Amino acid sequence: MMAASASHAPRPDRVSIPHPIPYQGSKRRLAPQIQRCLPAGIDRFYEPFAGSAAMSLYMAQHKLARRFVIADCLPPMIELWQTIVERPEQIASAYARLWSGQQQADENYYYRIRDRYNRLQDPTDLLYLICRCVKNSIRFNSAGQFTQSVDRRRLGTRPDGMSRSLAGASMLLQGRSEFRCGDWRDTTADACGQDFIYLDPPYMGTTIGRDKRYRQQLPQADLVTGLEHYNRQGLRFAVSYDGLTGTRVYGPPLPVTLGLRQLLIDAGWSTQATLHGRSERTYESLYLSPFSGQPSVQGDRGHRCCEPASP
Repeated sequence: MMAASASHAPRPDRVSIPHPIPYQGSKRRLAPQIQRCLPAGIDRFYEPFAGSAAMSLYMAQHKLARRFVIADCLPPMIELWQTIVERPEQIASAYARLWSGQQQADENYYYRIRDRYNRLQDPTDLLYLICRCVKNSIRFNSAGQFTQSVDRRRLGTRPDGMSRSLAGASMLLQGRSEFRCGDWRDTTADACGQDFIYLDPPYMGTTIGRDKRYRQQLPQADLVTGLEHYNRQGLRFAVSYDGLTGTRVYGPPLPVTLGLRQLLIDAGWSTQATLHGRSERTYESLYLSPFSGQPSVQGDRGHRCCEPASP
């Protein structure tokens, strides 16, 4: 009987994890694969490009780290996360008022909220904008103002679903998390041997041009310099950075001089390629530091080591 019960227990990576912030590029779907490549025995788990904090939520759900440092260069994002974790009812009520207001308003409601956010930087306004904008794909202009348009096909996450996600995220992270705003090198400056830093920096192509996916510019040279510093400190870290679809490569790979182990995470079939009549899979690179030990799934540089992501 015990064996039968165990066989029907849900797999750890099938457990529903609350994700209150929908975010294009979030590692929510890839988190189980990424985690299998990380070492055990983590004290503090740092996520300095937090965004939706998908990896921190996954690690907290499965009790794979004792404490969490959630950081970002965007102050309203960190204020939003701190409110989610420490006062989930407050943010749930504020979001419900925003969401309900759009049902009776004219078609410019979203843009009035966007203008208000750009003036006041209110974190609840930011949450609403992320939920309603096109493809949950945030965009900022050179002045740091939110510029993405509204997705008129949907109204965004409903208040009841948002409330559940906020409460779940708070339950996972409350009392175990610290929130920091600033440059990634500063927000991880106190990391030490038993800690682990997971970096999901923007690709070079998303931080240039008039409308950027992220407000922070991150040239690859600056990233490499920071990772070299991590190596000199003997820190354990992983970086999600470049990738490929079919034969098309996205972004230059990190240099071999860093001594990182590169693994390719299978991100599934490319939607864009399918629309053009091609069957191509997308892979995202995960670079592991020399001090990370052996991942649970082995692979040399460039080896496609991880199983396909669940749909």
